[in-house]
Amino acid sequence: MTSRVRLLLAASHPGPTVTVTVLATVLAAASGHPLGVVVLVALAVLAGQLSIGLANDWIDADRDRAVGRTDKPVALGRISVGEVRAAALGTAAVAVVLSLLLGPVAAVAHLVLVAAGWAYDAGLKRTAFSVVPFLVAFGLLPVVSVAAGGGQLPAWWAVATGAVFGVAIHCTNVLPDLVDDAATGVRGFPHRLGLRLSGVVAFGSLMLGALLVLLGQVASDDPVRGPGVALAVAGTVAVLVLAAAGIRLVLTGPPTRTLFRLVIASSLVLVVELGLAGARLIA
Repeated sequence: MTSRVRLLLAASHPGPTVTVTVLATVLAAASGHPLGVVVLVALAVLAGQLSIGLANDWIDADRDRAVGRTDKPVALGRISVGEVRAAALGTAAVAVVLSLLLGPVAAVAHLVLVAAGWAYDAGLKRTAFSVVPFLVAFGLLPVVSVAAGGGQLPAWWAVATGAVFGVAIHCTNVLPDLVDDAATGVRGFPHRLGLRLSGVVAFGSLMLGALLVLLGQVASDDPVRGPGVALAVAGTVAVLVLAAAGIRLVLTGPPTRTLFRLVIASSLVLVVELGLAGARLIA
């Protein structure tokens, strides 16, 4: 892998990109799609997420440079804004082409999802409506995965889980950057809530998401039974514990990337639970 490719990957927000792609892939596989459809979902979502992450670093290059972000290759001058912009537009074009192969419902859902991410990058992040792209994008992710290749739609609880998970991702991701954001005029939804309330909202959303997944598994027309119940409850408890730890950190210490790592860890648990839900994901 060349150094330029590594720098572009570093500018693509690889953590969230991988997390969202894995979640979409697991949802597609759990929905019973053939391998080809699952791979297509994974590639389309990966391209879309790469474009959103790259666009973020392209558009925010001056701001990141002004506040001295050492984790941003563009801000450090290790790669040019033009290269990141070209990569963002290129991956967006790939995402559009791959989306059109998913079928009409999934294609529209994914194109709206990607557009929401770009809208956030382009300016919504500076407004009180900064949470809306996350609600839309993560709420639509189950639609993309479940509806791909056919006309089936996801269960309501899967869409609701995605939406509240988007709130958690948004709020915790910006917590460590509140001071830098304020210095550069960014006042999104979490900034207006403030550090502590935003953190509580984030991890409270995770708790709600965990309970929604549990409800979807035990209260569906074909509820889990036997060992499945124990696994569902264990997963829910794990997320609740992680979220409680996050709330404690928010209330007692300074914001750090540990908060976002707790969200990622919780998301991995939810991914496993959603994978085990199988056909219950389908409305």
